Amino acid sequence: MDYFIIFITTAAGLYFHWWLYVRIKRWVDRDLALSLAGDDAAKRAYMLERLDAAKAAGVKRGELPAWLQRAAEAYRAT
Repeated sequence: MDYFIIFITTAAGLYFHWWLYVRIKRWVDRDLALSLAGDDAAKRAYMLERLDAAKAAGVKRGELPAWLQRAAEAYRAT
C-alpha cells in the first residue's frame, strides 16, 4: 500500500510540473507576441493570430521570436 501512495503522489507531482511547464511556455509566447504589438489593439489581435498561425505551421520555439518579428514588420508595411 505504501508503494501505491508513493506512485500516485509522484505521478501527480510529475503531471503538475508538466502542466505548469506547458502553461508557462504558452504565457511566454503570448507575452512575446503582445510585446511586439505595443499598445495598438488591432496589432495585438493580429499578432495573436500570427502566433496561432506559427503554432499551426509548426514553427520551433527557437525560431518563434524571429518569425513573430517578421510578422510584426509585415504589419507595419500594410
